[in-house]
Amino acid sequence: MHESKKKILVVDDTPENLDVIKEVLTDEYTLFFATNGKLALTITGTQQPDLILLDIMMPVMDGYEVCHKLKANPATRDIPIIFITAKAEIEDETRGLSMGAADYITKPISPSILKARIITQLTLIRAQEYLKEQNLLLEERIAERTREISVIQDVTMVAMGALAETRDPETGNHIRRTQNYVRLLAQKLQYHPRFTEYLTPEVIQFLHKSAPLHDIGKVGVPDHILLKPGKLTYEEFETMKEHAVCGHDAIVAAESILDEEQLEQSFLHLAKEIAYSHHEKWDGSGYPEGISGDDIPFSARLMALADVYDALISRRVYKEPFSQEKSVAIIKEGRGTHFDPDMVDAFIQNAEAFFEIAQQYIDTADSLK
Repeated sequence: MHESKKKILVVDDTPENLDVIKEVLTDEYTLFFATNGKLALTITGTQQPDLILLDIMMPVMDGYEVCHKLKANPATRDIPIIFITAKAEIEDETRGLSMGAADYITKPISPSILKARIITQLTLIRAQEYLKEQNLLLEERIAERTREISVIQDVTMVAMGALAETRDPETGNHIRRTQNYVRLLAQKLQYHPRFTEYLTPEVIQFLHKSAPLHDIGKVGVPDHILLKPGKLTYEEFETMKEHAVCGHDAIVAAESILDEEQLEQSFLHLAKEIAYSHHEKWDGSGYPEGISGDDIPFSARLMALADVYDALISRRVYKEPFSQEKSVAIIKEGRGTHFDPDMVDAFIQNAEAFFEIAQQYIDTADSLK
């Protein structure tokens, strides 16, 4: 298939000049002619030429004004313009080039120079179009690779969390539920004056990715404690609490293989906060450090509410699920003692959405056997 001819608009008010250019170029290009600037602007609006040969000295609207209007219009500003004129002073050429013209040819016209200059500009256009296509292709590949990496990260985080949870048969779909609770609550809090500066879309995405690792430290808890059906002794509970430190240390070890730039782009700092501090309480009665209020990382406060709600609303080996009403009431009772008050308020306002997530990933009695 032959490539279609490139389109060139020739703008000149002298018929003799138009005849010369027509004779030189007509075999190789599709030509359009305009004898004044206004007609030239009309033609560019309908034909979209690949290049414009533009005389400067014309009545009504000179070439400089035509060039200015073409460069001001997003639809025509990228069309290369070659000025063809008898004005041969250096300042004339400088003015034309400063306005965005691609080249400047003086009269009388040399056919060989005219053809060479046109070929040069059209070759540049092809090169620019090729680079643009390659950049778009590269961007698409990078975007696709980024999506692939994101999916791999998500799968890895869920898998690691699930690995820990396999040692605790009571949890079922706990990871999926809490992950969605965390994202929902973060989205509802992003316009709250206390949190709006912190809760960017990227942070919300990182919170969602991090949530599955909240109990990764359970892999370090002995089976006779983790799987004990009855109430833990004081000593056993102290050992159980160590899973927060164990999870924190495991993520720190993972972070150690990242360089500084990778660390800045990683969500593991949030996963580390969540694993370590999601058992802290607003009033300071939690563990492992007994910190309180805003000293507890935001991510961990978010996870604390999601984790407790899920324990209440979900079926366990040792209990039937609590009703939505009772679960919400217990969370409400923990406002200002166990949980950040503003987070509880947001939860109560969106309690039905939490319940929908719980039902979407509900555990059955058979799944917990």
